[in-house]
Amino acid sequence: MSTIPRRVWLEISLGTLTANYLKIAQAVAPAQILAVLKANAYGLGVLPIARALAEAGADAFGVAEPYEALQLLPLGRPVQVLSSVLPDEIEPLVSAGVILPVTDLPTARLISDAATRLGTTATIHFKLDTGMGRLGILMPDAPDVIRQACRLPGLACEGLFSHFPYAYETGSELTHHQMDLYIALLHDLARDGITFAKRHIANSDAVNNFPRACREPFNVVRTGINLHGSFDTAGRRRLNVHPVLTLKSRLSAVRDLPAGTGIGYGHTYRLHRTTRVGTVSAGYADGLPLALSNRGYLLVRGVPCPVLGRLSMDYTTVSLDCVPDAAVGEEVVCLGGSGEHALTVEDWAALKGTHPYEIICSFGNRVERRYV
Repeated sequence: MSTIPRRVWLEISLGTLTANYLKIAQAVAPAQILAVLKANAYGLGVLPIARALAEAGADAFGVAEPYEALQLLPLGRPVQVLSSVLPDEIEPLVSAGVILPVTDLPTARLISDAATRLGTTATIHFKLDTGMGRLGILMPDAPDVIRQACRLPGLACEGLFSHFPYAYETGSELTHHQMDLYIALLHDLARDGITFAKRHIANSDAVNNFPRACREPFNVVRTGINLHGSFDTAGRRRLNVHPVLTLKSRLSAVRDLPAGTGIGYGHTYRLHRTTRVGTVSAGYADGLPLALSNRGYLLVRGVPCPVLGRLSMDYTTVSLDCVPDAAVGEEVVCLGGSGEHALTVEDWAALKGTHPYEIICSFGNRVERRYV
């Protein structure tokens, strides 16, 4: 039986992804890159993206939880859990060789015990809470916790890392203070001969806004959203990276509707005159922001077609007056495109009053991922 093509699909350019990676690598050299691929590479499909990055030379991969780590190990790059680990997750992860975060002394002891039982050495990175307020060793406790953990058997204490809550704000005093705290701790621990081969604090925003976070004593940077050619809506855009994704659908209906016709749920739009109207086979279940209702546009043949009425779960209605000969089945660009009317992830984020991460993570399960 022949396969029926999907009505909504994401085209993901692996060539652009690779080019973005190489630009970031050049910008932060000689620091290494930890490519962050959590949440299925922000919903874009982790394995094709990870393979492309591995071929481009990515030094390691970062994820949020165990399942994400285990599926990446066959690619032959170090894989690091960046958040935290639960007690029942530790032994399988140690056995698999995943790099683990230590967020407190009890966790370090559990990892040490698991490594000893398995007759192996577990690689760990200490996670510091320098100001994020989410996870990690609190700074007043860090010197004692790290000293004690470094004496435990079965641990290779490879790294020290932390995270920024404000790196998208250029000149943030908190961000500089976090780096100062981190560096002071390095000096303190060095007096006892405790040093770390991997030292990282920069995320994508810091790569753009705080070059200091990409230089010694820091020698690793973490980047996720910049790989996809997106930026936080605030701050600099130092990196010359380009969007990797285009969201497309098709016209499922083309009709001439008379003046006075109400469009969509709630009839939030009424036609002022006879209008060529197209119904697009994509809605908010596919990731289109509801905020596009009566405000945004989609592209048909590169021409902006205003959204009429409220988006539905499965459909979006647009005016085709500017492309009256558009036909049923014709391709529609919902996000992406080229030229002055291109629709960016940042455009949708601003319209929705959110940040680009949410946009990239919002594409529904029925949206096919096509790698080009």
